[in-house]
Amino acid sequence: MESFENQNYPNPETPPQPPVDSAVEQHNPQDAAGTTSGASGKNSPYADSPFEVNPQRCAPEYNTYQPQTAPKPKKPRKPLGKRILACVLVVALVAGGCLITAYTMNEYWEERSEAAIDRLTEKIDSLEKQIEQAAPFSGGSGHALPDTGDVLTPSQLYAWNVNSVVAISSTVQASGMYGPAEASSSGSGFILSEDGYVVTNYHVIQDAVNIDVVMYDGTEYAAEVVGFDSTNDLAVLKIEAEDLPAAALGSSSDLVIGDMVVAIGNPLGELAATQTVGYVSGINREVATDSTIINMIQTDAAINPGNSGGPLFNMRGEVIGITTAKYSGTTGSGASIEGIGFAIPMDDVLPIINDLVEHGYVTGGYLGVTVQNTDADSAAMFGLPTGAYVLEVTEGGSADRAGIQPKDIITDLGGHKVSNITELTRALRNFKGGDSTTVTVIRSGKEITMDITLDEKPQELPTPATQETEPAMPSDGSYEDWFNWFFGG
Repeated sequence: MESFENQNYPNPETPPQPPVDSAVEQHNPQDAAGTTSGASGKNSPYADSPFEVNPQRCAPEYNTYQPQTAPKPKKPRKPLGKRILACVLVVALVAGGCLITAYTMNEYWEERSEAAIDRLTEKIDSLEKQIEQAAPFSGGSGHALPDTGDVLTPSQLYAWNVNSVVAISSTVQASGMYGPAEASSSGSGFILSEDGYVVTNYHVIQDAVNIDVVMYDGTEYAAEVVGFDSTNDLAVLKIEAEDLPAAALGSSSDLVIGDMVVAIGNPLGELAATQTVGYVSGINREVATDSTIINMIQTDAAINPGNSGGPLFNMRGEVIGITTAKYSGTTGSGASIEGIGFAIPMDDVLPIINDLVEHGYVTGGYLGVTVQNTDADSAAMFGLPTGAYVLEVTEGGSADRAGIQPKDIITDLGGHKVSNITELTRALRNFKGGDSTTVTVIRSGKEITMDITLDEKPQELPTPATQETEPAMPSDGSYEDWFNWFFGG
């Protein structure tokens, strides 16, 4: 067997010792101590290797592994016909939804528009009716108010309206101790229209045989009574004049307690064109006059004898009341009564003024009853409602024909609730003579509703301006004159 000793194979137990090569030595120089340079200071076992190792070739190449995402499978595309059909369906659904929405909104707005038109038509009809009623004398001086805004100062209001206020002087035929005698009365009024209609209180011209209207500038006109309504203490006069400064009319329903108001009039019959300023102290005051109970505005603006019939203005310069009465004197305890004056609301008398100007009398509905307010304590005690308690029924009148009886309590007229005389009077203003409606009364604890045809209010005829009077008692003269006076010769 051939020995391996002579072979040039390295001993596996002894690592081979590579020969020292000068070239390697140049690449691996030894330092002065005879050791190879290195971090550990030991000789590398491959320091004398005849092979030169290229570290770049021997170094393994490391590449960062990036897993590849599997491609998504492509969905099969729908046929073109189906896609077109789907688009058509979508468009149809959207268009149908839009049409339904448009139709619904159109119906909604048509209903809203019809309702708005109906309301507007009702308001226009109501305004036309008011304009028709007030057309002959809607007031106003024919030119605009001063450019000061809606509210005037008292001095501006006076300057603007004083020419529309008049003084009224009446000669009254009265019965004296020694026969008929003449007396004078005075009051105030305001110009209603440019062609000479004047408004005042009835008690200012009651029983007058002649009436004079005196303007602010002193011009004096003889006046005639056009018509009057003693129940509401209202009269309309006429003077022969043109282009007069008529007062503007306002609405008394807009007043609230605390509003400032101004009265202009002729107090005491001597202090012409006097202005007093105050406030609205109360509304819907039931004030008893000589003939009836009238709903009035209470004010602390000074109202004195001679102011009767004059205008009460709001601060826009509009007539909202007719000054009529005042409380005066002392109370039972001796306290003086001051600052309690009253005016008739303009809204209550405007329809009456219309009738007096156009017809000379009031054409409103008439029940033919005498009533009083129910006593609140008695009503509460016996469980009765408040209303207009019937004292008397005019024989043959509308109430008598309908079946109303004394002791009935009127609680409703034509759908207008009645709890007192004032509300009954206001309810009647909604009707004319000849109108048919219903009236509800409480009789013996039972409610009864009856049909009624209203009469026209009886015409009140003015006292003739000229009338025969008995001869005055002679202050001197012959025996025959005295004999004729005593025995009517």
